[in-house]
Amino acid sequence: MSEDAALETRVFGGEPAARRSWLRAMGRGFRKKCPECGAGRVFDGYVRTHNDCEACGLNIAGHEADDAPPYITIMIVGHLAIPLALAAKQIFDPPLSLQFAIWMPLMILLTAWLLPVVKGGLIGLQWANRMHGFAGTTPAAADRG
Repeated sequence: MSEDAALETRVFGGEPAARRSWLRAMGRGFRKKCPECGAGRVFDGYVRTHNDCEACGLNIAGHEADDAPPYITIMIVGHLAIPLALAAKQIFDPPLSLQFAIWMPLMILLTAWLLPVVKGGLIGLQWANRMHGFAGTTPAAADRG
């Protein structure tokens, strides 16, 4: 039996496991939507998650994104901002005070925008891979059966 066939025949909560697209789930998470239905919102606040999806009832509270979103966000912002700042220094040679006046607010705003986006994507990835609290069936999956 191939690995894909074995995955299809695994049973979660008494029902055969359906394949979950990690690309679709992460895309929905990046848009801050429920990874299962894509209709409900994942976040109750800036980065605080709802306990359950308002549209399909998926229990979102079981996610364990923890410290990964800040680390990934810092890595993305650093890899974007630092090369651009170094290139600007080489090309234009602006004074140090001007560089700080431009790059610091830009990096803070980019970080603030990216943090919930990255966290939503990681929650979607966890759902797609049946990690942590997403291993079992959901009310929406039970209704479809």
